[in-house]
Amino acid sequence: MFSFLGVPVGAAYHLVAGFTGILTPLLGGLAAVVAIVAFTAAVRLLLMPLSLRALRGQVIQARLAPQLQALRQRYARQPERLQRELSALYKREGTSLFAGFTPLLLQWPFLSVMYLLFRSPQVGGKPNTLLSSDLFGVPLGTHWLSGVGPASAQGAVFLGVFALLAGLCWLSARLGRLMTVQAVGGQAGRAQAAPAGGGGWLVRALPYLTVVIAAFAPLAAGLYLLTSLAWSLAERKLFWRSGRQVRKS
Repeated sequence: MFSFLGVPVGAAYHLVAGFTGILTPLLGGLAAVVAIVAFTAAVRLLLMPLSLRALRGQVIQARLAPQLQALRQRYARQPERLQRELSALYKREGTSLFAGFTPLLLQWPFLSVMYLLFRSPQVGGKPNTLLSSDLFGVPLGTHWLSGVGPASAQGAVFLGVFALLAGLCWLSARLGRLMTVQAVGGQAGRAQAAPAGGGGWLVRALPYLTVVIAAFAPLAAGLYLLTSLAWSLAERKLFWRSGRQVRKS
């Protein structure tokens, strides 16, 4: 285990294991799974102010897209002037170029902690009791390609998680397009929301990177990603609905 993550992994272990012990009399073998979901929800609740700020930043960037394109065309041969103009525009609107990436970057340490927690035989010099927990008979520390293989009953549990992740990714991408249309409005919004050009397939595929990450992570980390993505979708849905209500009022 990386030494600088030893303390957070130990803290996460005590939280998840403690909550698992509390829930075991009620949920039995599913207690650890629910504990992971609760841990993830607590992380997302902690990051919620930044997530909402990022959503506002994404909406502002979508609305500013025509102005950004105009500035890039106008100052294409003056990179320093272009940077000043872009910075000034973002400052006037109270956002930045990287506003939408902050919550994603802040989640990586928590995902790394969950990954290491279920890949460590010992935590704090003691046996990691969470490794004995499972979901439908699949140990939470197991990888998709480990054990008896992806074509087994064990693999079917992973495929179910992947399918849920892919469905949430699709819903999130669809809602993102609707938010762009709402922010920009009319034909311009629909044109901006639709990826164009040879790189369009890459833009459409990027949201599904979460599924790829889950395929190489322990099942527990996949559950973390699943819960986090569901939380993100709920946040975006509430934010979108509140924006529609404001526009109607």
